[in-house]
Amino acid sequence: MRIANLAGRLVLVTAEGTAALDVERASQGRFSADPQAVYDRWPEFTAWAAGTDLAVAAPFAAADLGAPAPAPRQVLAIGLNYAEHAAESGFDVPEEPTVMFTKWQSCLTGPVTEVELPDGGHTDWEVELVAVIGRRAFRIGAADAWDHVAGLTVGQDLSERILQQAGPSPQFSLAKSLPGFGPTGPWLVTPDEFANPDDLELGCSVNGNQMQKGRTRDLIFSVPALLAALSRRLPLLPGDVVFTGTPSGVGLGRTPQVWLAPGDELVSYIAGIGELRQRFVAARPS
Repeated sequence: MRIANLAGRLVLVTAEGTAALDVERASQGRFSADPQAVYDRWPEFTAWAAGTDLAVAAPFAAADLGAPAPAPRQVLAIGLNYAEHAAESGFDVPEEPTVMFTKWQSCLTGPVTEVELPDGGHTDWEVELVAVIGRRAFRIGAADAWDHVAGLTVGQDLSERILQQAGPSPQFSLAKSLPGFGPTGPWLVTPDEFANPDDLELGCSVNGNQMQKGRTRDLIFSVPALLAALSRRLPLLPGDVVFTGTPSGVGLGRTPQVWLAPGDELVSYIAGIGELRQRFVAARPS
């Protein structure tokens, strides 16, 4: 099953990703049009959606899609979760998933956007698999973790490196939460749609040049391991968004280093889900 946020309304999307069915209208008001509200009723919603006929779904434009989970109570992220990315960043492979931070909800956007680059900055790309929580998880084991996942989507953890490294301690959350720095989408795909949700290809390109390519089987801490670790410390709530880490190939780790520039187009993908497309523009006068 695929669900999406189409112009602020919850929709079911066909397997081909070409047409959508408005949930509030199709359910005769049983479920709200609010894309975020569905996660608090996820088991009930999925039971209803399983018997829904998508034959009357209508075509839509990708530019009208928003974030699949646009207003989560928590946006959690993990750093250094691929060995080669840890190496290119100058760090040892962590023994536990302790490099955790947050992205602020205000940075979340849909899959096709224009992003303003901060003046004088070094903005970098980080394609990531993103998991959205479908059932409250607190002190769960890894073996049960997938039962708490509503679905998976594509994310970009855009990062302003100068700001990230400014001050006496790193500014991860601030540097990764500027306007437009959290594109997600194009829709949410439930785990049962994948032959193996723990082994998905992901990557990104800038102006057609491949920058990152990897597989989620190479995560140091898999999605179940991450959710188990996070839930030991705090409850994960329905609709929470979890960025799971990026593979190697970021601009920071290149020689010479490479940064996004006005006019660049960044395309990010995960096989079996879809793609994001960001166009970058210069900072506008304040």
